[in-house]
Amino acid sequence: MFAFLNKGGWLMYVILFLSILSFTVFVERIKYLKDVKRNSKKLAERVRQVLKRGDIRSAISICEKSKEPIARVLLAGLKNYNEDREYIIEVIKSTASREIPRLGRNLGIMSTSASVAPLIGLLGTVFGMIQSFHSIELEGTGKPQVLAGGISVALLTTAFGLTVAIPTIIAYNYLTHLVDQEILYMEEEASFVVDFIVKNKALLLKSEV
Repeated sequence: MFAFLNKGGWLMYVILFLSILSFTVFVERIKYLKDVKRNSKKLAERVRQVLKRGDIRSAISICEKSKEPIARVLLAGLKNYNEDREYIIEVIKSTASREIPRLGRNLGIMSTSASVAPLIGLLGTVFGMIQSFHSIELEGTGKPQVLAGGISVALLTTAFGLTVAIPTIIAYNYLTHLVDQEILYMEEEASFVVDFIVKNKALLLKSEV
């Protein structure tokens, strides 16, 4: 492994670092998003159940005890159930704008790595080609194996950069898909809360008396 990296030059280690960084982000995010998906579904189902009983205080309590982004979004609407529809929607949107970035935290690292790795590989190839032609300048073209070997080494960084970039792009797109799914689910549950509050406002206000 290290012999392969050394053969391609120090830029190979830069690409290796980007691959390790991206993999670390992927493992952390995939676990986080899977947990969020599972916990969000459980929380939303509990909130729906208690709301259908007209128990908005229990719904608020459930959301207050949860650390999931969807809990804070729903809580923003539930706490303002005595306000008009437009105000509730605005509060929910404002809260969601703060919570949604948590879902995609550090994904920018993967995106940047996927973009930069091939460029670093190309840079390594350019450096390698310069060294190869410098060897020709010193030794002439009598030894084609010297040029071929130099070019082969130079192309290693580009190959390695692409090898890192391609799976990183795939992993990034998959995580982005999971984030989009969670945002969509969050929107659906927030819409349910808003519609329920508007349709049952009189009953909810009466229960507080």
